[in-house]
Amino acid sequence: MSETGKPRKQIILGAYLGGVNHHTLWQLPEAGSQIDFSSFEHTARTAERGRFDFFFLAEGLALRERDGQVFDQDVIGRPDTFTVLASLAAVTEHLGLAATINATFNEPYELARQLATLDHLSGGRAAWNVVTSFDAFTGQNFRRGGFLDRSQRYERAGEAVALVRALWDSWADDAIVADQASGRFLRGPDDAGRLPGQFEHHGNQFDVRGRFTVPRSPQGHPVVLQAGVSPQGRDFAAASSDAIFSPFTRLDEAQAYYRDIQERAARLGRAPGSVKILPSGSFVLGDTQAEAEEKARWVRDQQVTGKTALILLEQIWNRDPSSYDPDGPLPDVEPDVAAPPFIQGRALLDADRVGWANRLRARAEEHGFTLRETVIDQLSRAEFVGTPQQVADRIDDFVQQDGSDGFIVGSHLVPTGLDEFVDRVVPLLQERGSLRTEYTGTTLRDNLGLAVPERRAAEPEPALA
Repeated sequence: MSETGKPRKQIILGAYLGGVNHHTLWQLPEAGSQIDFSSFEHTARTAERGRFDFFFLAEGLALRERDGQVFDQDVIGRPDTFTVLASLAAVTEHLGLAATINATFNEPYELARQLATLDHLSGGRAAWNVVTSFDAFTGQNFRRGGFLDRSQRYERAGEAVALVRALWDSWADDAIVADQASGRFLRGPDDAGRLPGQFEHHGNQFDVRGRFTVPRSPQGHPVVLQAGVSPQGRDFAAASSDAIFSPFTRLDEAQAYYRDIQERAARLGRAPGSVKILPSGSFVLGDTQAEAEEKARWVRDQQVTGKTALILLEQIWNRDPSSYDPDGPLPDVEPDVAAPPFIQGRALLDADRVGWANRLRARAEEHGFTLRETVIDQLSRAEFVGTPQQVADRIDDFVQQDGSDGFIVGSHLVPTGLDEFVDRVVPLLQERGSLRTEYTGTTLRDNLGLAVPERRAAEPEPALA
């Protein structure tokens, strides 16, 4: 039992491998490659050794640009997600494999087929993190998508998810190919008169019909993940997502968000706990609190150099800040909201640049921060800093108090940074009874405590946000 008197929640843990950005200390001698398979393999095997639920792979569809030049913190981008995860399926047995795949630039038939294939190859461990494009710059790499306005992108995404689910449901559970060589079916039409794999869809974004080639996968549907804070995003999560990535790491804000999502899901008739809430978090460990805090300061100083602080500030002010001193005050001019983005391919955390700048100024004035110190204070990733026991306590308390159902954990060091968390924090969570000591299920849905979706006809779904 937890301290609240409720049954102790089992903590969900996801692992991610950082790309080339200011969070990743790629310049350290002990750092490895972000694209070698050995780095992905090491992180996945380490996560599985720590009884994590899944490995999460973000997506990079374009090389970001800064003032028309390739952004030097994001030079190599990302390898293809499905190729990496299919390879990891061969070197892991229990770990879920979560793919971030854009619904704006991919066709539903292809998405459904790739995800169902990954689910079969992995024995039921696939997950899809549904995202949409946020800029026309990225869309230039694709036949369509970059020209879609915001409302159309969300309409397309919502219809794409509904169609993908319909394709996954186009095979009955027992409609199995009898002879793989000839492709003959074991049984004929289902009760609705549909042949195995038969589908037809006519909507505003897609007009397709045919036969889906992949039988129903071990999980019925791969797990669907999503990130959204807007009312549209919350409605989608409550109606259709299995888990949602939360941006809230302060307990009071996180609890309010958690309650809101669960209440929305309950109003739609979903069972309690059917939508999991998962914020991200990194960690810095030390043998004492003081040692951990000193190490955390060093990590932040390495992550946010003077140059990096100015670059991060550009996305707010939308101006070239090179004339400003990182150890001086924030710019005294207002953000340029009318100019095209100075940095291309990077998502804005807040579209209100002026309001964002004013909040930073207020924070700097309150604490006497320099420009660089303000950036470190406001734009650094939330971290768990302390001894292994302190970090385990904070994670467990946050989850038991319904701030979340778990965390997506990453490190500033690729690929070996996660080792320290698995070796020093995981055993303490297991001792508390908050984390499994062995896997008990065979699929990702089993491990997350999620039911297999019932097979159903396609239905309209809320738009993504």
